[in-house]
Amino acid sequence: MPGDSTRFNALLAALDRLANGIERLAPSSPGAIDWSFLAYRWAGADHPPPLKPVSHPHAIGLADLLCIDRQKSLLERNTRQFLRGLPANNALLWGSRGTGKSSLVKALLHDYADSGLKLIEVDKTQLIDLPDILDCIRSRPERFILFSDDLSFESGEPGYKALKAVLDGSLSALSGNALIYATSNRRHLLPEYMSENLDAKSIDGEIHQGETVEEKISLSERFGLWISFHPFSQDDYLSVVRQWLEKLGTPGVGEDWETIRAEALRWALARGSRSGRVAWQFARDWCGQQLLNT
Repeated sequence: MPGDSTRFNALLAALDRLANGIERLAPSSPGAIDWSFLAYRWAGADHPPPLKPVSHPHAIGLADLLCIDRQKSLLERNTRQFLRGLPANNALLWGSRGTGKSSLVKALLHDYADSGLKLIEVDKTQLIDLPDILDCIRSRPERFILFSDDLSFESGEPGYKALKAVLDGSLSALSGNALIYATSNRRHLLPEYMSENLDAKSIDGEIHQGETVEEKISLSERFGLWISFHPFSQDDYLSVVRQWLEKLGTPGVGEDWETIRAEALRWALARGSRSGRVAWQFARDWCGQQLLNT
């Protein structure tokens, strides 16, 4: 009967939908990577899944970062090129502590997540695993920043040569969907000693560094984009303090600014630094005190 055939086909379609729903709800295998997250930490090939998701990445946007407009512009442009599949450079963000190097990378993830950007945090001790990390993501459609924070090496560390090889285009070269962004307080990522300058020579009036210095420079030179960060001026520091106080909802910022200003400067003096990090720490302390007393 025609009616029976129609009902039978409808039943098959319903069963097919039910089977698909059950498949989606079924737990994935223990070693499978859940690609639905924005950020990951590399755990190692011996710890399945090798990429551990970060459930709550730092929610800071580019608009929250003041007084580093030049640095923001350079790294944001490079990242936009990368997301559009255009040529882009690996980047080394170096300079004074607390001036927004790592916050800038996190802010890019926050602002460009909807464009397919993801981040993988890689500790310097895990850089020898870079070929394995690249194998994990090579066939993925997303774009990945491999992020190594506060990077520096001592002579002979294995991660140094692994990073140098990948940046220089070894057999395990970066895939088209990955870039390396690293932050460091050191411009050349390795300690530099006064005695090493004694090997420098003058040839036809030009200074030629010794082999030790040349070797140290060779790693940082493999980053196509160098972005330097410098200590904040007093005015910059205070503007960041005020921004965070207002963002945190601190009562009385406008009316009590002169008092707050003096306390913020004392706070910075006690820490021997005027930076975005110190401004954020002061703002949290001051805001907490004010709200506690209301």
